[in-house]
Amino acid sequence: MATKFDHERAEARWQAAWDKAQSFAADDASPKPKTYVLEMFPYPSGRIHTGHVRNYTMGDVIARTRRAQGFEVLHPMGWDAFGMPAENAAMERGVHPGGWTRANIAAMRSQLKRLGFALDWSRELATCEPEYYGQEQALFLDLLAAGLVYRKESAVNWDPVDMTVLANEQVIDGRGWRSGAIVERRRLSQWFLKITDFAEDLLDGLGTLENWPEKVRLMQENWIGKSQGMRFTFQVDGGDTKFDVFTTRPDTMFGASFAALAPDHPISTALAESNPGLAAFIADCRAGGTATADIEGQEKKGYDTGLSVIHPLDPAIRLPVFVANFVLMDYGTGAIFGCPAHDQRDLDFARKYQLPVTRVVAPEGEAETPVQDEAYTGPGVLVHSQFLDGMDVEAGKAAVIARAEAEGWGTGTTVWRLRDWGVSRQRYWGTPIPIIHCDDCGVVPVPKAQLPVVLPEDVSFDTPGNPLDRHPTWRQVDCPTCGKGARRETDTLDTFVDSSWYFIRFASSPDDRPFDPAVAEQWLPVGQYIGGVEHAILHLLYARFWTRALAHIGRLNVTEPFAGLFTQGMVTHETYSRPQGEGHAPLYFSPDEVDRSGSGAVLKVDGAPVEVGRVIKMSKSKKNVIDPDAYLETYGADAVRWFVLSDSPPERDLAWSDAGIDGAWRFVQRVWRLAEDVAEAPAGVLDADPRLARALHKTIAAITADIDKLQFNKAIARLYELVSTIERAPASPTRSEAVTTLLCLCAPMVPHLAEEAWALLGQPGLIVDAPWPVADPSLLVDDTVTIAIQVNGKLKDSFEFARGADRAMVEAEVLGRDKVIRALEGRAPKKVIVVPDRLVNLVA
Repeated sequence: MATKFDHERAEARWQAAWDKAQSFAADDASPKPKTYVLEMFPYPSGRIHTGHVRNYTMGDVIARTRRAQGFEVLHPMGWDAFGMPAENAAMERGVHPGGWTRANIAAMRSQLKRLGFALDWSRELATCEPEYYGQEQALFLDLLAAGLVYRKESAVNWDPVDMTVLANEQVIDGRGWRSGAIVERRRLSQWFLKITDFAEDLLDGLGTLENWPEKVRLMQENWIGKSQGMRFTFQVDGGDTKFDVFTTRPDTMFGASFAALAPDHPISTALAESNPGLAAFIADCRAGGTATADIEGQEKKGYDTGLSVIHPLDPAIRLPVFVANFVLMDYGTGAIFGCPAHDQRDLDFARKYQLPVTRVVAPEGEAETPVQDEAYTGPGVLVHSQFLDGMDVEAGKAAVIARAEAEGWGTGTTVWRLRDWGVSRQRYWGTPIPIIHCDDCGVVPVPKAQLPVVLPEDVSFDTPGNPLDRHPTWRQVDCPTCGKGARRETDTLDTFVDSSWYFIRFASSPDDRPFDPAVAEQWLPVGQYIGGVEHAILHLLYARFWTRALAHIGRLNVTEPFAGLFTQGMVTHETYSRPQGEGHAPLYFSPDEVDRSGSGAVLKVDGAPVEVGRVIKMSKSKKNVIDPDAYLETYGADAVRWFVLSDSPPERDLAWSDAGIDGAWRFVQRVWRLAEDVAEAPAGVLDADPRLARALHKTIAAITADIDKLQFNKAIARLYELVSTIERAPASPTRSEAVTTLLCLCAPMVPHLAEEAWALLGQPGLIVDAPWPVADPSLLVDDTVTIAIQVNGKLKDSFEFARGADRAMVEAEVLGRDKVIRALEGRAPKKVIVVPDRLVNLVA
């Protein structure tokens, strides 16, 4: 009698068996070909969510499949454990960030293990532990010694709530990405990594990443931002003052109507000393963030300095000089010339301050067409530009650069949008920067023998700001050089430093150094990396830089860390809410607080309706987050794994639904019933089933290709079809073989079910050790074809016949078929046209 698959018993049994056998421990010394599968490691927030489940299930399918295909697989897990949320939790809950973080890690580890992922837990790491961040400090000192780390005062994004510096990428719409506070601009002494030294190499390397999404490569290319142009000098009229300008459009110089300086430009600050109005304007500019997107989006404001500059191509032309809030000191030279007709930012500025707008690029016949509210950025020829008139844009650029170089006031050059990576953060819960400040010796690196510099445990979060600044003893230390009293650096490293090399530490983690290059290079680069597209710039660019930096200093013979990248879609869910009156945000409810019926929903506690909102990304603020634990209890890990793979292409968003997870559970039961059916089938010699064999081997070939392409939903659709085919097939040795093969094909997706059914069928060992099925090439080609029959060009019938059959045999079969005889009304056809293996057309 059929039974239900007992997921609780199976999960406990087979997870224990895998642990005992150390099934997923990667062997550095294995002679097998090696492959490295990695999902971006999580922040230990306390609970895994369905997005985690989807991400890690995808990686697990690849890891298990590669293992079955004969690879030695490295598939590790760890925790991106430093960062502001832990400090926020400490302040809100009155707990220590370390205790909060480690408790969350324990909870999330337990949840991940419950899902049965094929992870090498022996390599687990957490970035908040001294054995990890101490090695990171050693690498920081190596980069410092190589000249790739420096300290300077610079304008920074300051989060006034989190009381820390933010990278440009961490400022979203002018607000801190964690706190949501409006970001201010300040000047602080900061530590920087020289990522700009690798700009050209980072850009060129994108061309080698064939197994990365094109959109990610384009995002990085735009962020690196290589610009070819000209650097030239403006001479201030009536004095010796000069300043340099970089432009990508030297062809438009005759359209210039103003010059502008960054608020932090040396000339701006010098003028502000005697100009209170300018000083106030600069202070106002500093209240905004430094991120390019924020500056581009804000209102364009300027302050007329009263200075003017001489146009280098025509000394009769004078241009007023402004200090402008949209000019960046860290891009180009911190100064621009404005050509309003052909740059929207400049046009907005010119309209605000009533400056001339002169068209200098025009399509044919539009030289005198004035520019209105939209700058013209398209192709054309140069007009109103003296010796450049009639040239196209590229010819005009070349002509201006040639003249500037010949006359000595400018030169062709390249600049980059990419800026050096500021890694200083004014917070406690991060990697201490291993530097000591001595009044006599200056900046002194902590000797490596004294690493790790460990965070003190006895800190207080009663007051905003960095507790390390207030600690009574931790920051006081003797200078390693002169022995006098000195101070530790109290800034900690940006957490993106932690995630810029963790994949190397997974591959090799000796106690006495960050990694053994000989061991790490056996695994690197990561063969398949999986994570959200939101990390396209932040994490992925920094990791590419860090790997190159290590190669540059001779620590590693790898430059690209991730050979293959896949960015999965998000998991989404509808929202449930009630309005709270005008001026108030709606009150949201979680899915487990709501009863869903038909198109509506009611709140369980009072039975009153709630509004069903659209399906959106899961968000704690909207309470539409699904905790997988309840589904794991009811349906089991395999059904949850199956659902997150089956309902949508992996690169697209997945809408979570109870109907979907219920369907996945029913499929698990179908496979279990098939295994029971085969196990209970009577012994005896039966005929083989060639049709089932052919369907089976076609499925093997197709699923193997689908998984290789990460098209998991297609692989699952084929498994549904195969199950249906097996269910319809009569008992035979082929049917038994098909079920055992089905289990091998399903095992990466539903491993507990596969192991339980494998044991039920008396198969040897663990299915996790079974080889991947290989399709028989001879069974991939159909030996029959479907031939259509037309009479006078109209379809009348079709039939299956042997592939490559003789024309006479095909014709005889056609003329004897009832539908053809009726269509011909007993007459012989005038002509018979046979298209081999496809079509027979009878002309009556």
